[in-house]
Amino acid sequence: MADEKVRIGFVGVGGMGQCAHLRNYVTLPECEVVAVAELREALGRAVATRYGIANVYPSHREMLATEELDGIVASQPFDRHGVLVPELLEAGIPVFTEKPLAASVEVGEQTVAVVKASGTWHMVGYHKRSDPATVAAKAEIERLKETGELGTMTYVRILMPAGDWIAGGFSDLISVPGDYPTVVRDPPASDMDAQTYQQYTTFVNYYIHQVNLLRHLLGEAYAVTYADPSGVLLAAQSESGIPSTIEMSPYRTTIDWQESALVCFERGYVQLELPAPLACHRPGRVTLFRDPDSGVSPETRVPQLPWIHAMRQQALNFVASIRGERQPPCEAAEALEDLRVARDYIRLWTGT
Repeated sequence: MADEKVRIGFVGVGGMGQCAHLRNYVTLPECEVVAVAELREALGRAVATRYGIANVYPSHREMLATEELDGIVASQPFDRHGVLVPELLEAGIPVFTEKPLAASVEVGEQTVAVVKASGTWHMVGYHKRSDPATVAAKAEIERLKETGELGTMTYVRILMPAGDWIAGGFSDLISVPGDYPTVVRDPPASDMDAQTYQQYTTFVNYYIHQVNLLRHLLGEAYAVTYADPSGVLLAAQSESGIPSTIEMSPYRTTIDWQESALVCFERGYVQLELPAPLACHRPGRVTLFRDPDSGVSPETRVPQLPWIHAMRQQALNFVASIRGERQPPCEAAEALEDLRVARDYIRLWTGT
């Protein structure tokens, strides 16, 4: 496919479909968005007109029966993934969905099994992995682990206060009047009552990014060891014994976003600060601190990063993965581990 544009079909062009994904894909020279499937036909037509997309369909079934596609972007409610993703995978081409993989471990396991049987792959949208700052931080962490120049990794802390995650990102959203159509959704988890299931889905909706990012920065699996009764602190330990925490909204901001991660070594740290998810043309920030002792002055360095935001880079990564140029940043099998970690946290937190 080196000399051909990747042909992308969109399933759903609501808020996130438009503003997190479509507006990035339509400007990538490596791909062409050739079709949109949208249950709200008036919305589908309006979006296709704005972005110059040739074909609009009332459902994914009609689109897949007609179009020759190389990949599918399906930005849908995550409690529809168990119904929708298997139908999309029948096309035998890569599928992208937002996080989380599903609304329960059971449905996640079923989805992973379908992916394995499909002969293709499913990328899950953990866009923070695509931020240039995360990429730079991860590379430096791996380098420090290999060289040992700042000692061993000692601690990882992630902080994610509630804040303005939209950051003006819906300013150009196209909407149409009318209610969202009734759709089939996945069954609730069989091992939770209704209240616990609500707590679980709320947690994975808001904090599954941080659950995933913690594993990414550690470079290994971890287990939840403590859940603060107030719901502010999740404590964990990695398989090699590194203690870690996720702090969940110990405070809030109204017109800002203050998400960060701190990866500590014995003689320094890598700090990652991430922008609001829908902030455009703005990468995160990396701060590298080293205090090697032995007469060497401590040093703080802040690399300059390219002006590209995580959602756009994520689109580039999906297209490049379809072309066989790199591996998807996160696939379904790993995303399933996030659902399991979340279940363990809820079990410790609620006792259920």
